[in-house]
Amino acid sequence: MTVTQAVILGLVQGITEFLPISSSGFLILTPELFGWEVQSLAFDAFLHIATLLAIVAVLWVEVKSMAMALLVPAKDESSLAWRRLAMWIVLATVPVLVVGFLFQEVFQIEFRSVEIVAWSFVVWGSVLYIVDRRVKVDPSTTQLSRSGQLRAPTHVGLKRALFIGFAQAIAIIPGTSRSGITMTAGLASGLSRETAARFSFLLSIPTIAAAGFLKLGSVARGEETIALLPLVVGFLVATVSAFLTVRFLLKFLQRYTFSEIAVFRVLVGIAILLLL
Repeated sequence: MTVTQAVILGLVQGITEFLPISSSGFLILTPELFGWEVQSLAFDAFLHIATLLAIVAVLWVEVKSMAMALLVPAKDESSLAWRRLAMWIVLATVPVLVVGFLFQEVFQIEFRSVEIVAWSFVVWGSVLYIVDRRVKVDPSTTQLSRSGQLRAPTHVGLKRALFIGFAQAIAIIPGTSRSGITMTAGLASGLSRETAARFSFLLSIPTIAAAGFLKLGSVARGEETIALLPLVVGFLVATVSAFLTVRFLLKFLQRYTFSEIAVFRVLVGIAILLLL
């Protein structure tokens, strides 16, 4: 792998991991577009860890609050709310871990094709568009702090969290988009767009960590190797681009909707199908 390839793949991972447009789909399409060999699982693992660092950095206040609530006995309602949110995220992560453990290899081999990715773009982009246009927000999930800033999604609730968690398991199909399917489920369950995005990002932390460190195991066992310079460059590019993308999307959703992104997904999918 060249440094140029590492830069491009790092950008693709960083930008698409948290936008509802499917990082796995674009990581499959990019090598096809440029005629490269598919990148190794080792490189993918380090890109996942890069995006993990980025999302923790952006949502550090929420992550720290949940960690403290779990480690220190709750003394007030705020601490209890953060602890509940942490437990909801843990429980919502179980479905994707189970499905990934049982079927990931099958889906990654049998469904890893450009055509599958294209159809996933079209289908799930259409679903996101329809749900976004019909969104009805539950007021209890959009409470504001005294500064007027939207609070972390501590009012999501266990039922919504589990619903979003089961939806996340569908993202094992390449091209579905983990962030896209969880944001769609969040919107469908009555969350505001920004709350759905924030909960999706928080839910991504254990999922990305599991995916990244699982793939990293192949490197530790010596099954795969990769040159150091492309690895470092790809890691840094993915970290910075993911950090900027998450901050951009949260600001974007304060004024706009998911519809524009959904249309982009559908158009990309249609274009790919026409070119096949």
